[in-house]
This record gives sequence, C-alpha cells and structure tokens, in this order.
Amino acid sequence: MNRGRLIFPITAEVARLDLAGTAADPDSGGPLTSGYDPVFREPVMLPSSDRLGSSARKEVLVQLPAQIDGLRTQEDYERLQMVASGNVDTALFALIFHFADLEQASLIDGTTGRALIQPGDRLNALYRPDGTLIQSFPDPPGLYVREATPIGIGPAGDRNLLRVLFHSRDPGGGTGG
Repeated sequence: MNRGRLIFPITAEVARLDLAGTAADPDSGGPLTSGYDPVFREPVMLPSSDRLGSSARKEVLVQLPAQIDGLRTQEDYERLQMVASGNVDTALFALIFHFADLEQASLIDGTTGRALIQPGDRLNALYRPDGTLIQSFPDPPGLYVREATPIGIGPAGDRNLLRVLFHSRDPGGGTGG
C-alpha cells in the first residue's frame, strides 16, 4: 500500500512531555507530592543551587523524519508582535511528519488513532540525514507544539501527513541558536 513519502526529509528531535514522569514526586519525600502545580496544572519550579530554580518537567526525546513546511515564510519564522514596550518576536515553525513514521515509533494512540505529538511537546533540534546538527532550539524560550493537524491522504486513500506548528511560548523568545 503506497502512502506517499516525505520530500527531502531531515531528522527532527522532539521532546515529548512525559506526563507520568512529571507527575511523580519531584523532591523525594519533601513537601511536594507531584511535579504539577495543583492550581495552574503546569510543572512546578524546584529549588536549585544557582537559585534560579529548575523545572520538574520530564521529557522523552524522539527522533523522526520530517519535512520543513515550505508554506511557512520568513515573516512567520521571525514574526514580530507590537506590544506597549516595543516589538516582541514570536517564532513560528512548521514541520510535516509521515504517519507511517509515527506508527513505527509507536506515536499513534491505539484507541483514538490520533498522533501523540501534541501541545506540550517541543522541538529540540533538527539534524541532516547524516546526523549532523542543523539547528538546536534551546529551552527557554523553546519552540512548543501549538497544533498538530492531519493534512494529507495518500494515493491508497489512507491518511499520511501530520502538520505540526511550533511556536515560542516566551513573549520575548525567538528561534534560539
């Protein structure tokens, strides 16, 4: 069954949010019982020796073939938003994944059939086919999944493409280096 293929694929490293790992006790018997704030439902900040704190967020890295979405423009990649204190860059970046690769990596929900790349996950890095780094996306500010939408049907009538739009959560963030 022919489901099509990606054009000029690269490797995208996605840091998937580990829900169970983040929910576990982050301070080993201390006052916290979960890595999530009970009110805001986001990972808590833990004390650290540098007094900046560290996130209780746990991630699982996965590497997948991806195609850079040719429909994104330079204006989208480094979009500026006017705010009272000046311009703020809010990075946008889109990648296309093939459902066959997601299925092979066990990133499809067996009950619903939905892709498991979803909001809360972030783009960590892009690599050439030979494994050399193209660009990393440091966190903070990070590039996080805004939406993951199936967009294609292959020649055999099966879905084949997932478009994932990444954006910076940090109002002063950008694309990193």
